[in-house]
Amino acid sequence: MYYVPEGTKLCGFYECQDCGSRFLSVQIGPCMVCPDCGEEPDMEIGPDDEMPEVREAAKLLQVIQGEEEVEKMDTLLSLAITGGDYNWL
Repeated sequence: MYYVPEGTKLCGFYECQDCGSRFLSVQIGPCMVCPDCGEEPDMEIGPDDEMPEVREAAKLLQVIQGEEEVEKMDTLLSLAITGGDYNWL
């Protein structure tokens, strides 16, 4: 599968408020850092550097339950990215 590991039975369906990308994640919470436009901050800062801000712009739209439902949603989202090209499978 493209977004989540094979056999996943529960995942979150997210949409980023900044870039508009939609994705699945096995982490479920009200919001998270977008894997496309968000950056994990480098917490190793010097004395003159400001503390980096973690921006959680991806909002949870729906919790997907059931192995078949997760697989179906993963396939639909991956088709949007690959343009219907099944050669990546």
